[in-house]
Amino acid sequence: MRSSPMTERKTAAPKDAAQQEAQKTIDRAEERGLLGVEVDPTPNENYTVAGVLAGAPTPETDLDHARQVRQQLDDDARQR
Repeated sequence: MRSSPMTERKTAAPKDAAQQEAQKTIDRAEERGLLGVEVDPTPNENYTVAGVLAGAPTPETDLDHARQVRQQLDDDARQR
């Protein structure tokens, strides 16, 4: 799943070349979903055909796993 951006995009353009280059790198990473808070700690393998056939839990298919995920997300949010 994609993560949400860590910060809002600035409306003013960076002033110097170093700032512009840094902003481009951050923008590319955000577009790819590499920055932010992971919204589902379930391993990606659980969502594959092999994972589903093996019975790997996902929040959508296992109520206990869904509760654990919600609890973990709540605990992580409290620590921030």
